[in-house]
Amino acid sequence: MELIARGRDADVYALDASRVLRRYRDGGPTEQESRLMRHLAANGYPVPHVYEITETDMVLERLTGPTMLEALSRQPWRLPALGRLLGSLHDRLHALPAPEWLPKRFATAGDDRVLHLDFHPGNVVLTPSGPSVIDWRNAGAGDPAADLAMTLVTVGNADAPGLVARLGRGLFLRGVRSASESDPNFRVRDAADAKLADPNLTPAEAARLRRVGAKGSHR
Repeated sequence: MELIARGRDADVYALDASRVLRRYRDGGPTEQESRLMRHLAANGYPVPHVYEITETDMVLERLTGPTMLEALSRQPWRLPALGRLLGSLHDRLHALPAPEWLPKRFATAGDDRVLHLDFHPGNVVLTPSGPSVIDWRNAGAGDPAADLAMTLVTVGNADAPGLVARLGRGLFLRGVRSASESDPNFRVRDAADAKLADPNLTPAEAARLRRVGAKGSHR
């Protein structure tokens, strides 16, 4: 099999022109993840089709097109527009009530929306028929503001090579916020604290997140 992508927890292999194999290196919640993706697809949310699963593997629809992250690096003039697209994808997702079996995350009484919780430009594929959102491993049910805050702290504090990338993400994040109805401000500290548990953070990213948590702001 041809390895076509390598993420933090999983590798993606091409099976044929229409399918890929996503294989978790240490096992993953494939049953819950695939169940959620099928639930989202049934409710009109753009995710890859799930063909079959095992305890470690998922056979998924092969998507054609760049990730949003790749598009941003190639076409930086699209920063505001793609930010707005990501914000609108947040709101489309948060319009969906969470199924009862989805684990609670960042939830208080009455918070029952579907949250992705790893919603960054690398997890949106821009296909010819529209965007499709991938990697639902961390998803849960809870407060939409926390999902948006997680995006802001993840993108806003990730290591970014090059001056243009570091300056441009402010434009991108303003686009995200302008297109979403959620107010993430009171959830930023929670999101930063949760993100600090990510073992893949660099020391510089962790230091920035600790400062964000102390201030309660993503900037």
